[in-house]
This record gives sequence, C-alpha cells and structure tokens, in this order.
Amino acid sequence: MQNPARPRLFYGWYIVATGFVVQLACPFYLSSTLGVLLKSITADLGVSRGTFSLMRSLELVAYAAVSPWVGSLLDRYGARRLMVIGALISIVGFLLLGYARSFWEFTALRVGPVSIGHALVCYFVVNVTVSRWFVKRRGRAVAIAHLGQGISKTTISVVAAYLLTAIGWRRVWMLAGGLVVVLILIPAAVFMRRSPEDMGLHPDGAPGPYGAEPASKADPSRSAAVPADVTWTRGEAVRTTTFWLITLIFSTVDLGIAGFNLHVFSYISDMGYSDPQAGVVVMVLAGTQLGSGLLLGFISERMSVRKTTALSFVIQAAGLVTAMQTGGLTGLYAAFFLYGFGLGGAQVLQEVMWANYFGRLSLGTVRGLSVPILLLFAAAGAPFFGYLYDYTGSYDLSLILFIAVQIVCAGLTLLIRSPVKPGIADAVP
Repeated sequence: MQNPARPRLFYGWYIVATGFVVQLACPFYLSSTLGVLLKSITADLGVSRGTFSLMRSLELVAYAAVSPWVGSLLDRYGARRLMVIGALISIVGFLLLGYARSFWEFTALRVGPVSIGHALVCYFVVNVTVSRWFVKRRGRAVAIAHLGQGISKTTISVVAAYLLTAIGWRRVWMLAGGLVVVLILIPAAVFMRRSPEDMGLHPDGAPGPYGAEPASKADPSRSAAVPADVTWTRGEAVRTTTFWLITLIFSTVDLGIAGFNLHVFSYISDMGYSDPQAGVVVMVLAGTQLGSGLLLGFISERMSVRKTTALSFVIQAAGLVTAMQTGGLTGLYAAFFLYGFGLGGAQVLQEVMWANYFGRLSLGTVRGLSVPILLLFAAAGAPFFGYLYDYTGSYDLSLILFIAVQIVCAGLTLLIRSPVKPGIADAVP
C-alpha cells in the first residue's frame, strides 16, 4: 500500500490541542470548583463538611463503576463518540444543579449525570487518546494537553470566588453547562480521532509504510522490543506485578490528593485568611502545576520515568511539611508552590508510566481496569479529611498521614519494572 503524503503538521498535535481546550472545562467537575463553593453550598443546603465530602466520594464511586466500560469503548470506538455523548449528559447535569433545593437532589445530579459525563470527556479519555498518538514525544504531548486543566485550575479558584459573590453558587453551575458546549462538545465533535492508524499515519508522525500488522500479531518476537505495539488483555495485565504496583502507588497517593484538594481552600481560610487570599494561594498551587507537568514530561522522555515520578512525590511531601510549619502568607505561597510542582508532574507522569509499560494499543482497557481502584481510594480521601476535621477540629493529622504516604510511595516507585507479556519471555533482552 502506498504511503500517503504526510501533512506539514502531524495530526496528533490537533488531538493535543483539542485535549488542551477540553480540559479547560474539566475543573468544573472536580474539587477545584466544588471546594470554593463548599461553605456556601453546605450552609444553603444544611449539611456538614463531612457529609458533603461523602457526596464527593459517591461521585468518585460512580466514576469508578463506569471506567472499565469507558476504557473498552475507548479502545474500540475512539474518543469522539464518547466525548460528544458525555458532553450532552454533562450539560443537562450542570443546568439542573442550579435548581437543586435539597442536598439529596444536589447529590443525585453530581453522582449521576455530572460524574458520568466527567468519565466520558475529561482526564482519562483525553490522556489515553493523546498517548495513543505519541510514543517518543509522549511526555511533552500529555503535558501540553494537561496544561488546559492546569490553566483552568490556576484561575478557577479566584474566578469561582468572584462568581460566587456576583451571581451565587447556583448560577455558577449553569454557567459551567454553557462552557461545556463551547469547550468540549464542539471541539471534540470536530477534531477528535481514535488513532494515527485510522488516518494512515504512524505515532509521532514517523515515516514508514502504513498498514503493517502490529508487532504482537505479525511477529511476536518483536513485541518486547516494541512495547507500543503490544496488545494486552485484561487477564494478562492483572497478572503482572507492574499493574498492581503502579495501581497501589497512585491509589494511595490519590487518597490524599482527593481529600486535601477538596478541603485546601477551607484549610487556608481556617488559618484566618480571607476568601480572596485563600483563592490566591490556591491559584499559586494550580499555577505551579503548569510548568512542572511540562518540565517533568520532557524529563521523562530522557530519563527513567520511575525516578522522575519518585522525585515528584518527594517534592509534594516537602511542600506539605512547609505548609504545616509556616505561619505567614509568604510561607504558604512557597509551600503550595512546592506541592503544586510535585503534583503537576505526578499527574502527567502517571499517564506516561502506564503507556510506557503497557503500550498504546490496549491502553484504554488497561487504564480502565486501574481507574476504578484509584477512584475508590480517592473516594475515601474526601470523607477521611472531612470527618477527621469534624472530630479533631483541624486538618493536621490528615496532612501528617498524607506526607508519610508520599515518602513511602516514592520508594515503591523505584521498584517498578517492565512487565513481560505471556508467551514472549524468551524475546526479552
């Protein structure tokens, strides 16, 4: 088959740009926005912080329940169909949130259409798709797409705090529904594609004859040398130590991240700072993630992703220790600069790690198996921080435990090794 003429700009970069735009709207699904509105919503609906945190956990459980299904459909049909459907579901959910008159109505909408829509349009779907289009440049591609969420997180705390004062928390959610139309529905429908092979291209825009069988089918002995072309079944993946070690590490870390991210705005305001001051500190936290994800994404293309990820965990822990020790606003800026730097890097590196170790052809299936476990751990984080706060009157104990988890996981990351697909052990160098 004749190789088609390659365009000047590899289409994969259109996928990256679409992922960037889509993820500008994703913080409306996350704790980034929910945390800013927490005090107003709990006061209006008459619930405690602990109970409200439990609602966030239910959202994560709902996300976890549909993730294996989403992963399989993603490998089969690609992101465009899923994202269009998810955007439509999300729009309905966000608009109806503005009319919720009880906590249980609010919970049903967040756990139902908002969570399902989130699973179909945001982080998981975008990163799997970008990873499928790139191999050598995967670190920078994932990081650039992730910048969209980082930029939105940088400004969302201040913007949401302003909108909360100007129009109230109900209209904030209605506005989110409109943004989903512009930032997710339209770009996904126009630009998203499943894989480079569907367009007669190779990952990274590399030259070569199109139409060759993947290594795992045409010549199994090459599979170990070409991990991007290895196809994994669910059973094969879950029987590897690599799958469980990566899942364990990021699950335990995500427990702390999910818990702290929901309560970070309240943590700062409880120290005596005003809502605008707390918003600026959270903005520093989010803004730092922009550069760190891109920087560590580049580094992961040149050195072991294990070492880079371990470093990101240590930096996060250092930031949390600084936050607990400081008493001034300047110290808080420094603390959340460090925490955000490590956090932004780890979010990108997790995606690079999964794709590097398990390849791109069945990445949706493999990630779909891990996501429910990660989310179930994360679901425990919000009520853990919330109820421990209700019991002790502070977030100190939660943060101490979170710091310990970061240090332990940094050490465990260095133990990860490449998995061996059954039947090709003899081909491993």
